[in-house]
Amino acid sequence: MVYLRAKKVKSDQYLYLVKSIWDSKKRTSKQEIIKYLGKANEVDKNDIPPEYRNDSKILSVLAKYHPEDIKKREEASEKSKQQLFKNFTQGNIENSLKIYEHYVKIFDSSVFFEKILRPVMYKIGDDWANGKISIATEHVASNVAQTLVKIIMDKVTGNANKKKILICVPQGEEHHLGCDVIETFLSVKGFKVFNMRTSLPTESLLNFIEYNKPDVMLLSITLEDNLSAGQRLVRKIREQYDIPILVGGYAMYSSKIPKFDAKVIRESTLNELPKLIRSG
Repeated sequence: MVYLRAKKVKSDQYLYLVKSIWDSKKRTSKQEIIKYLGKANEVDKNDIPPEYRNDSKILSVLAKYHPEDIKKREEASEKSKQQLFKNFTQGNIENSLKIYEHYVKIFDSSVFFEKILRPVMYKIGDDWANGKISIATEHVASNVAQTLVKIIMDKVTGNANKKKILICVPQGEEHHLGCDVIETFLSVKGFKVFNMRTSLPTESLLNFIEYNKPDVMLLSITLEDNLSAGQRLVRKIREQYDIPILVGGYAMYSSKIPKFDAKVIRESTLNELPKLIRSG
């Protein structure tokens, strides 16, 4: 793991780019300095070696010492959200891809999914529910979003050296963009991901669990009407398998969530998801 470490000398802060290395003999981690960067308020992104330059955690530390950068980042994110919403609803995949490619030159993919794609899709869903856009426009936008995620996914090569993750939806759930976003993000992190995308008969899903032995299951529920179906699915799985189950999605913002025999995720970022998976 690479990160920035600050050292205070008198009244000034100085930054070092350091790497955490595991010492197998002492069974502890130690820090190795990659580069001394200089006085904190004078360090900028170009001082970071290219391979670490777009790391979101490193950029966030730099932003603490450059308050003006925080405003620029917020403005860039807001502009990207507006542009992506416009191109999704107009069915323009080419421009949508350009927005993504431009954004990840500054930030990483997980920030794009968290700060841009997810709020845009929530806005599209809310605008459709409130009659601000037609069902046809909602379908066009969803199709463009799914195509964009697939293109991003095709660019990703994961190490697949971590846990096996099963992502699925309950019966009746037709929204699977959240599953695709999570698949892409976890694949980048090296997980082996089985993404069902569309709802399957419960028996088929149970057979899949039996033969593929996933370590963790993620259940995504978008519509509040499908909460009960999700609850029944979790109950059926629990009758046969002792697999950790995480339940999340837009429906978790509902004020009336039934009790799940699983860990319910209401407020969590994509970057927190690997930790939740490891904790089971």
